Amino acid sequence: MKNILMLVFALLVFAQCSSRKPGESKNNTPKFCIPDSLLSQLKFDTVSVKPVYDELRLIGKITFDQEKVVRIYPLVSGNVSEVRVTLGSMVKKGEVLAVIRSSEMAGAENDLVSARSNLAVAEKNFAAAEDMFKSGIIADKEYTTFQKELEKAKSELNRATTVLSIYGNGTKDYVVTSPISGYIVEKFVNANMQIRSDNSTNLFTISDLSKVWALANVYESDISEISENEKVEVNTISYPDKKFSGKIDKIYNVLDPETKTMKVQIQLENKDYLLKPEMFISAIVHHKTNDQLLSLPAGAVIFDRNQYWVLVYIDKCNVQAKKIEIATSNSVNTYIRSGLSPGDRVITNRQLLIYNAMVQ
Repeated sequence: MKNILMLVFALLVFAQCSSRKPGESKNNTPKFCIPDSLLSQLKFDTVSVKPVYDELRLIGKITFDQEKVVRIYPLVSGNVSEVRVTLGSMVKKGEVLAVIRSSEMAGAENDLVSARSNLAVAEKNFAAAEDMFKSGIIADKEYTTFQKELEKAKSELNRATTVLSIYGNGTKDYVVTSPISGYIVEKFVNANMQIRSDNSTNLFTISDLSKVWALANVYESDISEISENEKVEVNTISYPDKKFSGKIDKIYNVLDPETKTMKVQIQLENKDYLLKPEMFISAIVHHKTNDQLLSLPAGAVIFDRNQYWVLVYIDKCNVQAKKIEIATSNSVNTYIRSGLSPGDRVITNRQLLIYNAMVQ
């Protein structure tokens, strides 16, 4: 702030010195020059012909990427003895989320014990039958019967082992673990809750929030301006000074019967996890037109006396205020019809200080 005040003071002093005194001829008027202290802080841009981009503004909200979402349902019934995570918690693959005490787990364990016992008996019987078959004591049919009993016992053990492994290899407790790394975005279970295996409600929803979707509404009048893969700039209330870049990933070609709007899906990178589901957003779609016009940064334009002006820089003692006619503009660029030529170098910051000093 101190530096800005000093610059303003310097410009005002210089403007006063450059003002024509009473009786002073035009040829004796001191030439306007930009002070070196200000010149070092200026930014410049070159006027050039560029494609014209229109901007379409949309509103919507953040939601999680449905392609990276896992909903966890209970495989057994029982009583929830413990819940180890809360809504919004970050979890890693394999991390324990909850523990359910279940009689089905005890039954699965008993089935495994029985299958192992039956297999041991079948192996002993088959070994004895094999010796008797070699000695000619039993016929081939009886030997085949013992062989099938052994195969059946092995199959039953394999089934019991598989069932228990699906349940988590516990004895009395069914341990709910996370199949992926991500965030708990939905939670519908609490400790001491009674659940059933046929419950249609999931226990948890886990999402990898490194990428998220923004669902935005498009009014009927703007549908023709939307196409897939168009670049989008997303703003949020939470981070007003930060812009998130994405593209239109999908267009839902149906209208909401109540709002009469069509939804578009915008894919966004979320490496810092700043964007969160249900967050309100506004989006700007940059739509390329078939026109090409002279372009300069929107921030370089000055509005004064019902006219638009820009400062063309030739050297520090030769700065020209030129009146321009604007064709259209967006948040980034201003496109002009007349007043400038390709290659003109314009001042894009602090130009108002210089302009005010020049017109004193």
